[in-house]
Amino acid sequence: MFPSSLPSLRTMARRTGHVLGINWRNLNYIYPFNHRKNFPLADDKLRTKTELAAWGIPMADTLGVYDSFFELRNLGEDLAAHDSFVIKPAHGRAGGGVLVVTGRSGESWLGADGRVRTLAEMKKHISDIIFGIHSFDMEDQAIVEERLTLHPEVEAISPFGLADLRVIVFRGRPVQAMLRLPTRNSGGRANLHQGAVGVGVDLAREETVHAVHLGVSVTEHPDTGAPLLGRTLPGMEVVLGLCRTLGAAVPLKYLGADIALTPRGPVLLEINARPGLEIQNANHAGLRGLLESGS
Repeated sequence: MFPSSLPSLRTMARRTGHVLGINWRNLNYIYPFNHRKNFPLADDKLRTKTELAAWGIPMADTLGVYDSFFELRNLGEDLAAHDSFVIKPAHGRAGGGVLVVTGRSGESWLGADGRVRTLAEMKKHISDIIFGIHSFDMEDQAIVEERLTLHPEVEAISPFGLADLRVIVFRGRPVQAMLRLPTRNSGGRANLHQGAVGVGVDLAREETVHAVHLGVSVTEHPDTGAPLLGRTLPGMEVVLGLCRTLGAAVPLKYLGADIALTPRGPVLLEINARPGLEIQNANHAGLRGLLESGS
């Protein structure tokens, strides 16, 4: 692995096209194409699932929903029916409150982070979600979902959690993509600001082309040394078709789609009405030029 400092945005713009800044993104894409009344479709994961089901977009199965503290009285019995699962807030942000359970440890549960959690700790975690600790709302809902597994070709470079593919979709057109790989430092989460690796994906070649970790360019996974560049991702034709369907299904016309590449095919995790701009660093390519050119 040979890390190097990332070039300035000005240098990147000169080499690879115009960089999209946050103000330009908001004024020219978020405000005109994503009306605020439609934000709840992306911000509420349960609503996302309900509305996209009619379009046949694959998403993780919902195993349970908790709206109140009273419902937690049967939590032990509910969770005992599943070997592994994911708990997440319906209105969570940036991976906050997401708990991945990989199996049982006696009367307790084993998390993807290696921690063993008792029933009391599981109730406390879900109670915090309901109370709104991980969202901007005063209260929230806790969702229990099936735990997805990765396609073997992706798992080979992401052994520490569920990687996802972030795709920027504009008016139904996939524009730019990056693979987000969890690390030990990120605690199994795929969020770049928590220490995950961002790997740029050339949509035309369906191949990984550049990678960044904590602000520097890398060529290998920081924990395993697995080569990250020049890899062809599985199921990309299906991914692109899913993104086009998503563009037709929702009124949000500038969005980020987070997709898991699984053995059964691409599965949509969630959509984001205000996707971040780190995807440009992961690709070492500006996004503004791609949006304006229509290419």
